[in-house]
Amino acid sequence: MQNLRYKNMKNAESKQNIKPISLIPSNIPEEITENDRNYFFKVSSIDLNEQQKQQILSPENIYPGQKRVLAVHWHPEFIPMEYIRQRIETMFPNKIQELIIPTQHNEIMSYDEYSGVEVDCYSSGFNQKVQLLLHFENANIEKADVLKKMLAHTFKYRSSQLFEFIETLTKPVEERIELAAKQTGANESLISFVRIYVKKIETLLNDNIADISHWAVKNKLLRNFFECLRADYSDTLIDRAQIFLTAVKKIVKDNFSFSYFYRTSEIIEEARSLNAGIVIPHPEQFWPVLLAGYDVDGIEVWNPQSNRYTEFLVSVLNAKNHQAGTSKKQLLVFMGDDTHMGEKILEPGRQNPEKALREIGLQTAWDDLNIRKTLILANFNRERVIEEYKSRLAG
Repeated sequence: MQNLRYKNMKNAESKQNIKPISLIPSNIPEEITENDRNYFFKVSSIDLNEQQKQQILSPENIYPGQKRVLAVHWHPEFIPMEYIRQRIETMFPNKIQELIIPTQHNEIMSYDEYSGVEVDCYSSGFNQKVQLLLHFENANIEKADVLKKMLAHTFKYRSSQLFEFIETLTKPVEERIELAAKQTGANESLISFVRIYVKKIETLLNDNIADISHWAVKNKLLRNFFECLRADYSDTLIDRAQIFLTAVKKIVKDNFSFSYFYRTSEIIEEARSLNAGIVIPHPEQFWPVLLAGYDVDGIEVWNPQSNRYTEFLVSVLNAKNHQAGTSKKQLLVFMGDDTHMGEKILEPGRQNPEKALREIGLQTAWDDLNIRKTLILANFNRERVIEEYKSRLAG
């Protein structure tokens, strides 16, 4: 039922034909209620109850036929690594080869002998944010003081996007509100409803910022709080509120200044000084970076939200490698599952169905019959990439 509701939300958003709402209560309390407090602390908590723990430890599907696991683009978030390890072992009981490296946003994390991070940076040449996956042998992280300071700065700056999202609604920034309303058909009553609750979230966040985990200071805090409101209001109302919030969030992200991010070249230079491997993810989102000639080890040709040009990108990498010959380092083909483990512990009704289906190490394109032909011609498979990339990380 929730999947259908989510699809209906997406359809309504794309058609931009939301009708005015006449059933919004007129007596919504502007003061913070006990329910509001409970919802806030529920969505900002990182403590797992027994049911959530079992959701991590009990994957829906097992893949006994997959012998090699390559996972170098996934996000542990706040889920304990020992639970993640058990999930991976359960999913791939017959694996004989693996390269598993977490890539949390702007925060280095480790799994066995490897560490990784997904870094936000800025390429001034084409005036766009770029993301890079950095991978290391653990020993090299001991010398990464400069990189860690760069990441801490970026983490703090990116977290400020939540506050800009909130203030767009509470200050408010009228031109952004008007644009979101035009895009979604939201009327004054709906906007007022959303604003009342965002103001409450703002107050609760400011009052408790010192006591909640930094994992909670993300845009999804608003989405998850409004999902809790389904207990108090109709699904139709909350669906439409979520569509409006999503539109506002997108406008905020589109206008978010990247001038405080470190330049892509600076991140690459620092990473190479630590013998890091570097991979470009999300090529469809950041396609100009493919033309920039950056010093990278490979390109992610597929992930669940960037899979339109997989065969084309494999062919391009193959052509580049042939042109370079043996005189230069070959570009490797990578695929990223882009799993966000925090999504796994949400109640089914609050999950984003697309993200909930992602699994660490599960990249279906490796086994797609059409794509496999292109991969074979380019001499790429999981086994070769794992062996070659491990060799590069070892220096």
